[in-house]
Amino acid sequence: MWKKHPRALPYLFFSEMWERFGYYLMIGIFTLYLKDKAGFEMSEKEASNLYGTFIALVFFTPFIGGLLADRILGYRVSVIFGGLLMGVGYCLMGVHNIQYLYVAMSMVIIGNGFFKPNISTLLGNVYSVPEHSHQKDEGYNIFYMGINVGAFICNFFGAALYITSGWYAAFFAAGVGMFIGVIVFLAGTRHYKQFDVRVPMKQGDMSIGKILGIVLLPSLICGIIGWFIPGKIFDSDSTDAFIFACIPVIIYYTSLYFKAGETERKPMGVMLVIFAVVVMFWAVFKQNGSAMNTWADNYTERRVTGNTETVLSNLKLTAKVVYAKDSTAVIDAQFRKKKENNVVVKHVDYPSYFNNYPEKKELKEGEGISVWSTNISQSFNPFWVIVLTPVVVFFFTLLRKRKKEPSIPSKITLGIFVSALSVLVMVAAVYSGHNGSEKVSWLWLFGSYFVITIGELMLSPMGLSMVSKLSPQRFTSLMMGGWFLATSIGNKLSGILASQWDSYENKANYFWLNFALLLFAALLLLAMLKRLNQAIK
Repeated sequence: MWKKHPRALPYLFFSEMWERFGYYLMIGIFTLYLKDKAGFEMSEKEASNLYGTFIALVFFTPFIGGLLADRILGYRVSVIFGGLLMGVGYCLMGVHNIQYLYVAMSMVIIGNGFFKPNISTLLGNVYSVPEHSHQKDEGYNIFYMGINVGAFICNFFGAALYITSGWYAAFFAAGVGMFIGVIVFLAGTRHYKQFDVRVPMKQGDMSIGKILGIVLLPSLICGIIGWFIPGKIFDSDSTDAFIFACIPVIIYYTSLYFKAGETERKPMGVMLVIFAVVVMFWAVFKQNGSAMNTWADNYTERRVTGNTETVLSNLKLTAKVVYAKDSTAVIDAQFRKKKENNVVVKHVDYPSYFNNYPEKKELKEGEGISVWSTNISQSFNPFWVIVLTPVVVFFFTLLRKRKKEPSIPSKITLGIFVSALSVLVMVAAVYSGHNGSEKVSWLWLFGSYFVITIGELMLSPMGLSMVSKLSPQRFTSLMMGGWFLATSIGNKLSGILASQWDSYENKANYFWLNFALLLFAALLLLAMLKRLNQAIK
């Protein structure tokens, strides 16, 4: 896989793999931790809202990190600093204290802002030389597979650790993964040192001080106004603050288009249009850690028996839940505890797993069953990415050789449409389980992730490649931050949607809404596709 590619690729691949190991391990258990009795006993709405705000801010800060890397720090220093900050944040996250949790989340948010856009930009610079420029899309696909190798394996470690040793052990493992990623990145320095090049500002470009003054300061002020404004315009104070804070940044990116030169304006216009539309994709896709996790936890048949139970139990990937009609059941994992009058007691609430357990499978009083850990379902998507990436790369390479490869806007349009079809799988799952009155097979979730992963592979790595190809070189990382800003807004919207889960009595209607959002986005891009393709010729 590496032979025909730059020697920097494997180092960047494994750096990103370990960084994603830490991030997705944390994300896979985040809402479960917030709702657990050993966590903060949040409701579904509270947990989803905090989750949405968190992952939104995680992808909002690349705007700042990309700017500082472009103008001052350089890409390598930014990646190292961001990685170390995230590693410490993950380790702190498992400390059972709400103040520590917010400090840890802030460290992850800031750290990702420095790490994420700049390692992607560095990869693009590596492929900027003539002998490798034709491999850029393929390189980003391979790099994207590295992301998902980390995302796939991490959930098994996370499940085993939080079942056997508690939440803190799982979060600490996420931190260790991040530190390994930094070490790998340092080891490959000689292969990309020469590509850590900052392009001098051109006449008319805003200085960093001016950007801070007319973009970030207004963004902060708008966020404060959104937080304290009377009432709740967009569901919650945190949502109001986030949306208000985005307004000055969106205005700034729009101004870049109008200030660009004639040759730069058309490709920048294409990027801004796609940035706006892919918000809908991320709004649905990023529910994997919220609504889809809830579906796995409460609506999916996770019971294992026989040899499967033996194997998974030996790997510490199962927990035992005990049935009791009088609500005195106990989950036997010792770390699952709660406080009553400041005294820690064992969790004795009725396990929610049995809420929709069919009567025909009703158990005897005190009888326990083994269930696989909920967060393992978070590995379904990265599993399909790993399996399907070579297929997608081969398919588009074949089309390229025949000079029939679709343009990047065409790939992204198709990706959003395919993603819409994945939601129909979940609609069918709801009907199969009679609107949640019975649990359904895990294959529904597995199949939905299969379909949406096809769409994702046509969109996410193509977006990174698009920014690298079309951005004016002097602020490539800044435009990479724009891609992540679009992701950020979509992430927040995902939290808003997921926070409404309990308000939908018919869960099929919840998924129909997601389908409508994606279909609208696909049709919108399709209507503009001809003009977008002409603009990048």
